[in-house]
Amino acid sequence: MHRLQIQRQTGTPTFSHTSIALAALLAAAGARAQTEAPPAAPASPASAAHAPQTPPESELPPVRVRAAADSGIVATKAAASTTKSGAPLFETPQSVSVLTRAQMDERGVQSLTDALQGVAGVVSGNYGRRGWDDFIIRGVRATESVYLDGLKQGSDTWIAQELFGAESVEVLKGPASVNFGLVQPGGMVNLVSKRPRAESFSEVGFTLGNYGMKQATVDLGRPLSPEGGKAAWRLNALVSDSDDPTQHVYFKKRWLAPSLTLDLGPDTDLTLLTSYQNREYIRQQGLSPYGTLLDNPNGKLDRSLFAGEPGFGPYRAWAASVGWALEHRFASGWTLRQNVRAQRFDVDGLAVFHNALRADNRTQARTGRVQDIPGHSLMADQNLQRDFTTGPLQHSLMAGLDLRRDIIRLASSTCTVPALDLYNPVYGAPINCPATPNADDTSNIVDVGLYLRDRIRLQDKLTLSLAARHDRVRNTTTNHLTGAELSQRPSKTTGNAGLMYQVTPGVAPYASVANSFYPVEGTNFDGQQFTPETGQQVEVGVKLQSDGGRVQGALAVYDLKRRNVTTADPVNTGFSVQTGEQRAKGFEAELNAELDGGWTLSAAYTYSDTEVTQDNTAARVGKRLDNVPRHAVNAQVGHRFTGGLLHGWSATAGLRHESDKRGYSFDYVVPAYTVFDAGLGYQARHWRAGLTVKNLFDKDYYAGGLNNNVLPLGTPRQVLVNVVFEL
Repeated sequence: MHRLQIQRQTGTPTFSHTSIALAALLAAAGARAQTEAPPAAPASPASAAHAPQTPPESELPPVRVRAAADSGIVATKAAASTTKSGAPLFETPQSVSVLTRAQMDERGVQSLTDALQGVAGVVSGNYGRRGWDDFIIRGVRATESVYLDGLKQGSDTWIAQELFGAESVEVLKGPASVNFGLVQPGGMVNLVSKRPRAESFSEVGFTLGNYGMKQATVDLGRPLSPEGGKAAWRLNALVSDSDDPTQHVYFKKRWLAPSLTLDLGPDTDLTLLTSYQNREYIRQQGLSPYGTLLDNPNGKLDRSLFAGEPGFGPYRAWAASVGWALEHRFASGWTLRQNVRAQRFDVDGLAVFHNALRADNRTQARTGRVQDIPGHSLMADQNLQRDFTTGPLQHSLMAGLDLRRDIIRLASSTCTVPALDLYNPVYGAPINCPATPNADDTSNIVDVGLYLRDRIRLQDKLTLSLAARHDRVRNTTTNHLTGAELSQRPSKTTGNAGLMYQVTPGVAPYASVANSFYPVEGTNFDGQQFTPETGQQVEVGVKLQSDGGRVQGALAVYDLKRRNVTTADPVNTGFSVQTGEQRAKGFEAELNAELDGGWTLSAAYTYSDTEVTQDNTAARVGKRLDNVPRHAVNAQVGHRFTGGLLHGWSATAGLRHESDKRGYSFDYVVPAYTVFDAGLGYQARHWRAGLTVKNLFDKDYYAGGLNNNVLPLGTPRQVLVNVVFEL
């Protein structure tokens, strides 16, 4: 038995069954609620990104109204939890990308990594199919900067996000410390949860695909009063099982998310949000660069080869959360918003990691690891906002208090695993793990942030946005093996300023500057704790829109610096020092459009110029940052047929391109690649169906570089067939 035996501070999930109980309560309430006409389904390959033009009267489908403000592929606003503002994207002097539910469905998105592949300035999935999300924003790893409804996910990278429960995925680029506290300077991702709606709806979906993909989903909701009002409930549920192109690798997902909106009067909105997810998976570690990308005298390696141990695994993880979103509008003009969430999670798993290939170029040295990572978090963000006028100036003033506490314990053991012949693999050799962990630490982070923002408009043309935030952090690490405790209390004031001028109703250039800070855990060889990382960015761009908001575009040029980066100690092996500096400059262009005739278009282009500007290892200075291509292009076009024999059908076609990837952590060059995607769908009166094919021509490519021993593989052709019934 390899599971680590540790005495958890987090205990058992005291509210993990709340979701199930609330689901039963909501279902019972729904049985008594008056049923209304079901709403339209979100657009997908089966139902395009926007409603079809009106067909002949004999074919007229039922009229259905969606409550979402942006129900197509074009978003005109980000959620208030993302920008801390109700301003349209066109009037926001910062790069913000919004992926709507319709856009994700149209692309057949299955994970956050998939979703982010279409966003300018973002590189995702560089580490392959490991079982959780990984992505880079503007040259900086941002995997740990994932938020849900404006609150940081306490589980960080350990548990992948479930996108079926998200109404939109929103990417805020550049330093975001002023809004969210402790985030990396490249940017952050905020998922916006699905909420109850005032009308009745019921959808049951089934998805089948290659590599054993099987998935069932439920999305249903009911109002709680036949007389109308805001009180309603909603239930999202998902069950999914899938194998992988790599032998012995699989993924299992279970997801349940009940939510309840209460009717507390016209001036108050309150929604209770709960979720529970369970995941089980085998880590896909990639293969040696020799025999894949690089020559090997023994020949090419089979891309389906599993270089781990089938009997040493899997990872098992669960996460449960409960919280609420409150908004109250006072008669004085002030608006109070509060988001609160408590979360518990636990991850435990076994995996085999690859060391250097031996001199015979066929024997893979390996190491095993057993990990147990329980944790819990409590987060609350509350702010007051009021719009008012002073002379010719229109103000939108906000003041807020952000509170967060994360407690995460990480215990791990390093195990002895026999080497594997990659050209004649024989599994099942004995694996020896120590009786006690090699490492066992608890991290306790408390962050208190005060922020103030004023958005000032002059004659509806010129907008000045000013914001400042002060964070006080207590970061305590306890070593359970030695009893040692380290604590640091960094504090920092950060801010941003943006200026935008609306030249015409469709063109608005802007300029902004922002900074950030990010506390770094650990100590150097002398036992001194690391100082926080800092970041600073200057950005100049222009926002574009036309045709009543049906076309949204953005261009941006930025220069981002990251300081106090932790690098390897050149004198004391195994330790780090803080003398690194990195820089990223680039250009981004994005366009989302819903055009006449049933056409849709989404496109993004990124140019990135990244560099290690300071490092203790001289050979790294001047090298590009890991896995950031110079050029990246994403485009997808869709068409909805609105008449004749093809009425109800839709089709999509897209491409993804990345130029070669280099880095300072590996010596090889990851080649450029281009893959094509396609989709076909049909929308009937009460059901829809879609076919999505990713990597249409089954291109062999590599996702990115990890180190000189491991090369993550790209994903071969995926075929998904989805059917959704509207009950």
